[in-house]
Amino acid sequence: MLDLAIDRGAAEPLFRQLHTAIRDLIVRGVLPAHTRLPATRRLATRLSLARASVVAAYEQLLAEGFIVARAGSGTYVAEQVSPTPPPPRGEAPAAQVRSPALSAYARRLSRFDWRQASFEDLPFNAGRCGMDARTLDAWRRLTVQTMRGFDRMHLGYSDPRGTPALREAVVEYLRIARAVRCEPDQVMIVGGAHHAIDLALRILIDPGDAAWIEDPGYPGFHAALAASGARIVPVPADEHGLCVSQGIATAPDAKLAYVTPSNQFPLGGVLSMERRHQLLAWARQTGAWIIEDDYDSEFRYLGRPLASLQGIDPDNRVIYVGTFSKVLLPGLRIGYAVIPPALLDIFMRARYFADRHPPTPEQMTLAAFIKEGFFASHIARMRLMYRDARDALVSAIDERLPGLVEAACPDHGLQVLARLDGGLSDTAVAAAALRHRIVTRPVSPMYLRAPPVPALLLGFSGHRPDRLRRAVDSLALVIESEADRAPRRDRLRQWESDGRHRGDEPMSG
Repeated sequence: MLDLAIDRGAAEPLFRQLHTAIRDLIVRGVLPAHTRLPATRRLATRLSLARASVVAAYEQLLAEGFIVARAGSGTYVAEQVSPTPPPPRGEAPAAQVRSPALSAYARRLSRFDWRQASFEDLPFNAGRCGMDARTLDAWRRLTVQTMRGFDRMHLGYSDPRGTPALREAVVEYLRIARAVRCEPDQVMIVGGAHHAIDLALRILIDPGDAAWIEDPGYPGFHAALAASGARIVPVPADEHGLCVSQGIATAPDAKLAYVTPSNQFPLGGVLSMERRHQLLAWARQTGAWIIEDDYDSEFRYLGRPLASLQGIDPDNRVIYVGTFSKVLLPGLRIGYAVIPPALLDIFMRARYFADRHPPTPEQMTLAAFIKEGFFASHIARMRLMYRDARDALVSAIDERLPGLVEAACPDHGLQVLARLDGGLSDTAVAAAALRHRIVTRPVSPMYLRAPPVPALLLGFSGHRPDRLRRAVDSLALVIESEADRAPRRDRLRQWESDGRHRGDEPMSG
């Protein structure tokens, strides 16, 4: 008799449960080849099922080759099905024991843990966006409008660069807001800045090629560059951005430089005009490429947004990358890259073989959102909202943590750089804060060669001022507790050092 468990309360259809149960018995060898299965009517009666459910299960097994039907004889387990032997008792399946065979790219990538990021709506978590009722209403209306006037282009594959309507809207916006010089043909709509960077590295970097990276710099690019097999060249950054002269002195033959010139991540410096021209001259002389990551330049609270590096590049050596994730919402997963003409064809080929093209309905909605003026007004309103949140955060830190935390009020960006004093460890503070449901990002791990500075990045976009003030009170308790522990940790380190020097054991305390 077949041991078949059917759960009538489960969401899975009864015929599918029966199909799976019989298939598993065959795969495990419980039902060997040539075993005759019960007739459908008889099995339906025994299991109290409708005969149609049993017939549907048998038909699926026949289609998959697990059973065969012999006219006038019955239904049998197929001969070619090889049973999978069960693992020895107490032993895990081999697939769970052996590490999978990975490519060199995957092995390099596995050194970085993306799970360290927090995606929850917690205080100071960066990358969150605000959206008011006017923006939400406009987006809903335009989405309905897009689907109501359904364009037949959605029924086929489109240009790897994206729809002409959105590329034209992006060009018009970039010309006015960022002084970017480009034509719609140069714009590629991508799934966020990371997508554009990944494409660029696949196209421009071979294993062993030297590439400049800001030190300290964005960990996401560091991970992507390491996975590509590049020879990473950390170049110091200061309040004036990337120290170009040190990059030239260290690796003049680098194939690529990655910069955040409008808001150096994480220090917040702006690349000076002298260094901009120096960087462009180096790229022209060596044939190197520059990735300009312009990730949040829309949010400048004093004066107009700064002009892009790409806009003063006469030689088309800059790949300009921007995103709607920071200015509209991350869930949209739409960004853009302005590609130099010499690279356009190969970028299109790479994009085609990666994911063909971006989703078209969302592009049409976003294009209308930009062209009808909703995007510009949304940014203007969010700029005021984020400025209030920034002011509340910096004021609360000054009031609650004098002498322990120094937080300058940034005139651009979406995060506050909070430098720690008193021998505090930013990684220890961040770990302790997370236990209290507060997300902070330690800066010292973002340094590669330069002496690290203990600091925390505190995001304020998408968080209400009153919530930020309460969160500062909680963070202050964490930091004060860590400050009390810091002297004891210093004494323990000194004892360990003295113990190693004298050859005896450190004191316990």
